[in-house]
This record gives sequence, structure tokens and C-alpha cells, in this order.
Amino acid sequence: MTPSETGDEAVVSALRRGDEGAFATLVAMYHSSLLRLALSYVATREQAEDAVQETWLAVLNGIDRFEGRSSLKTWIFRILVNRAKTKGVREHRSVPFSSLEAAGDEGRGPSVDPARFQDSGPLAGAWSAPPASWDGIPEDRLLSAETRAVVDEAIAALPPMQRAVITLRDVRGFSAPEAREVLGLTDANERVLLHRARSKVRARLEEYLAAA
Repeated sequence: MTPSETGDEAVVSALRRGDEGAFATLVAMYHSSLLRLALSYVATREQAEDAVQETWLAVLNGIDRFEGRSSLKTWIFRILVNRAKTKGVREHRSVPFSSLEAAGDEGRGPSVDPARFQDSGPLAGAWSAPPASWDGIPEDRLLSAETRAVVDEAIAALPPMQRAVITLRDVRGFSAPEAREVLGLTDANERVLLHRARSKVRARLEEYLAAA
């Protein structure tokens, strides 16, 4: 039994019956992504793991109150965000101030190095160093574990809210409305944060692939 095969209603019914298999399936599907998202709000992996464990307990304890106003997936991730935010605030002494940038602050400044654009003349604003084409790069290299590790490292290095948005949208496959609901963002903020996150990850991947 999985949400994609049976729909939220059947999964919720199974959880309410105490079906351990249904719960184990949810954990297998979402645990790693919940942990990755929690790291956007707390300072250490241990704190993130605690937030995820608290989330799963909250799911089990609160499933009878789930009303289906959002998808089960969105509900679970929203619980995680609330738990991680609370833990981050409570343990703020161990969280670097630089990691607490507001979504608005993360949306300031250029998302691509200005030096890559023409700064004068009739082509001002056009690319002077456009993104390199990856057409000639072997597919096995693009899909290799090493390339994936570079992408993961680039995502981990992003400011917290950019990391959270790209994790939900591009790693977990959330729709824009789902991501906005989970993170409490406006449409404009979500779009700006995702654009900046993707630009930075692409730039790091471009740098890695060009170095070969």
C-alpha cells in the first residue's frame, strides 16, 4: 500500500487501524526528505533527526484529526516545518545568525554573476558568458553518483529558505502550491527563492562539469 497507488483516503484509514505496513511505507517514502528539510531550520543533524522523529510521532498521534484539507504528504511536511522551526528557535544559541536569513533577504542580490552579462553597448544585459551546453557530455557522467554528490553539496550550501524550496520542488517533487503551503511562502517569494536556488546549483554543476 502506497499513497500513489491507493490515494490518501486509504492510507489514512490504514494508519487509523494501526497498520504498521502503511506507516513503514510512509517512513520509507519521506524520511530522508524530511531530514533534509529539517536541516534548513536547525544547526545540527542530531536536532534535525529529533525534529523528524517528533514529526512521525505527531503523525501517529494526530492521524485521527487529519481532515484532508491538504494532501497527506503536505500535512506531514508541514508538521515537520513546525517542529523544526520550534526546535530552531528554542535552541537558537547553537544556530549561527547567518543561517537565520529571512526569505526576503535571500531574495536580494543577483542570482547569476553580473560579470557574465554585457554591461554596455547595444547588447547591454545580454549574456557574455552564457551557460554551457551539456549536449556533448556522456549521459552516464551526468547521472553518475559523483555528479549527484556535487548537486547535493550545492543544495546543502544554499541559504536555508532557498535550500528548503529547492528540496521540496526539485528533490521531493512538490508542486508550487504544495511548497508554498508547507513553507508558508507567497507565490512571489517561492518563485524568487526557487529561481535563485536553481541558478546557484546549475552554476556549481557547470563549474564541475567544465573541470573534467
